[in-house]
Amino acid sequence: VQLQAFGGGLVQAGDSLRLSCTASGRTLRNFGIGWFRQAPGQEREFVAGMNQSGSRRYADSTKGRFTISRVSALNTVYLDMNNLQPEDTAVYYCAVTQTIWSSLDDRRLYTGWGQGTLVTVSS
Repeated sequence: VQLQAFGGGLVQAGDSLRLSCTASGRTLRNFGIGWFRQAPGQEREFVAGMNQSGSRRYADSTKGRFTISRVSALNTVYLDMNNLQPEDTAVYYCAVTQTIWSSLDDRRLYTGWGQGTLVTVSS
């Protein structure tokens, strides 16, 4: 499975943005999905994840501001980001996994990384 993330852009602090993640040729509902981000000079970090059963998990830094959701009919997973802050600036990626809820934050368990989408938050 190869995923594609899109929807990034330049926003101001406090704004909202929705990212989308799609896959060609595969049904995303058969997989768990994770969103990760990577800022310049930093490691790729977990943002949010959803397992195949629909259970969600968030990083402490995004809990309460970001929401991961899935629309199976569109074969799309979304990341709704509210109250964006400059520290949210990064390239955002989505990937698939078949891991359990407690391991959704482990990027080593994901595959299908595609090109990410850049989110830039100005202060």
